[in-house]
Amino acid sequence: MVTAITDGVKISVETVYQDEYSNPANDHYVFAYRINIENLSDYAIQLKRRQWFIFDSSGVQREVEGEGVIGLQPVIEPGESHSYVSGCNLTTDMGTMNGSYLMSRLFDDTEFTVDIPKFSLIASYRLN
Repeated sequence: MVTAITDGVKISVETVYQDEYSNPANDHYVFAYRINIENLSDYAIQLKRRQWFIFDSSGVQREVEGEGVIGLQPVIEPGESHSYVSGCNLTTDMGTMNGSYLMSRLFDDTEFTVDIPKFSLIASYRLN
């Protein structure tokens, strides 16, 4: 698990290679990741936008940007957390992702950026 804290928001990431959905013969590798967003601050926050940078080991880079996460813009109260699972496909069996969330403090509408730490996407057979 990879973890980072920015402005009182803790982001934790776990990844799993999805062998049953991958097809290495066609350069198609699927990974799932679980994100946990924990509000360690004293104020309620809302996740407004996300930005991802996705790299595979062949040097291909993609950027994904948009509103919320998996169709939601969750409000996270102090001491609470929000988790979700999503996925990514690569053309190689190894890569990385990192990015950021645009958050808003609800009491004064102040927006701030929270870092999503870089995490590895590695096919399980490469770890042996």
